[in-house]
Amino acid sequence: MVTAGLALGGPGRAASEESMKSDRPNILWICTDQQRFDTIACLGNSHIRTPNIDRLAAGGVAFTHAFAQAPVCTPSRASFLTGRYPRTTGARRNGQAIPADEVLVTKMLADEGYDCGLSGKLHIAPCQKRVEKRIDDGYRVFHWSHDPHPNWEENEYQQWLKAKGIVWKDIYQPKGRKAFAGAPAEHHQTTWCTDRAIDFMKEKREGPWLMSVNIFAPHHPFDPPGEYLERYDPDKLPDPAYVEGELDNKPVFQQVDHDGAYGGMLLGFSKMSPRERREVTAAYYAMIEQVDDNVGRLLKCLDETGQRDNTIVIFMSDHGELLGDHGMYLKGPHMYDCSIRVPLIISWPGRFKAGLRSDALVELVDIVPTLLGALGMEVPVRVQGKTLLDICTGKADAHKHRDQVYTEYYIGQPFHRKLRQRPMLTTVRTRTAKITSYAGMQIGELYDLEGDPGEQRFGEGVRGLVARQWQASALGHLAFEDESFLVHLTRPPSTRSRKHRSERRSATRSPPAAASSPRQSARRCPSPR
Repeated sequence: MVTAGLALGGPGRAASEESMKSDRPNILWICTDQQRFDTIACLGNSHIRTPNIDRLAAGGVAFTHAFAQAPVCTPSRASFLTGRYPRTTGARRNGQAIPADEVLVTKMLADEGYDCGLSGKLHIAPCQKRVEKRIDDGYRVFHWSHDPHPNWEENEYQQWLKAKGIVWKDIYQPKGRKAFAGAPAEHHQTTWCTDRAIDFMKEKREGPWLMSVNIFAPHHPFDPPGEYLERYDPDKLPDPAYVEGELDNKPVFQQVDHDGAYGGMLLGFSKMSPRERREVTAAYYAMIEQVDDNVGRLLKCLDETGQRDNTIVIFMSDHGELLGDHGMYLKGPHMYDCSIRVPLIISWPGRFKAGLRSDALVELVDIVPTLLGALGMEVPVRVQGKTLLDICTGKADAHKHRDQVYTEYYIGQPFHRKLRQRPMLTTVRTRTAKITSYAGMQIGELYDLEGDPGEQRFGEGVRGLVARQWQASALGHLAFEDESFLVHLTRPPSTRSRKHRSERRSATRSPPAAASSPRQSARRCPSPR
């Protein structure tokens, strides 16, 4: 890796090795799990309390249209840590490990002298009832806890509880499958995760550091500390955005998950009362408020140690949460904005614009080139993201970045694989329209986001929309060899009776004129556009 210059000085800036070590910013990278985009008070949610995240946004750049590259953890995390799309990394679903030859941005920075640490989850490899296998990820400090539950002996959060004499069953007694009070705040995994990050930030060192704070909340189960849950009255919260019958002509995966997420194991919208649905929303908001309090603790540590002015702070999430919208909960093969659109705030006092709101279409793969650019480092050709640095510094129009964003989903959960139709989805979204194709099934979804911003009127006005919005550049993203599938968007499929045509056809097919292997394709062409 070549260090070309520092921060905003550009590649021609001369600096000694000593000054570079002292001038390079620290990086505090906060990533929540399963937090949708519309859960921050200062960005429009009048029902939630997020004063610390609001303060961070007031001092930095808030991207209101940031999109994950997958609606589930592993492919999304592999993408934003490498700056590469799931079809490129080969990490395309949960339970599939990132290949050992992929290079995380933390490894790039460690090779440049950064001291890198992590607290919480990583989830770029399988971790069911075991600690996930690490590649050469660059982390010197690795406080790993995939989730709070005592399913792994190596779960450091559980080890922390045991060292304090805390018995898990005494502090965590789940009540049902919907929403309930979980562990108290002082013994909560979110607190533990933040404590480990603060310990790392207080260490004395000569060079810069990067700390990944990977909080599990507000991932299900929806179990905030009781003191937070009490702050939200379900009767004062809105109902989920759902129109009765809107799933009747949707793909079978949505109809199945309407009756019970995760193959019927959890949260069946159709089986819940309106009050129960609002109780889930209350618990979800309460979890985010606890996250906010811990963001405040992290920012206070930076202030008290005199590091705030020279620290880049990122706040984001890996993907969204349906939260009852469209009659479903949790996540899966569903490409609605509530699933793939996430919060993204980036702050660097004195270097990045303060209080800037950008509605540019951005992707999480854009974070890696943004960080490398801010540090004056060369961006490797393998990186597919597009830097946000000029927007953050005010050199570019804050509302223009990309014409479209791209998201993928490959098969995924076992309960969906059992269906005759296996979900392999590709989504392209512009500012005014969204198209989702289902590989091998000749069905899809198309929404006019100008006339139907809630994505509830499937297929309406589709012929004119296709003619106006979808040119070769958008179709190049899709896993089809021709445009013939578009005709099926004009008549919603009767998905319960449609015979599945192929298990995997086109799941890894490259865009037109690309190599046969997705990984080879990406290495030849750094960007799919």
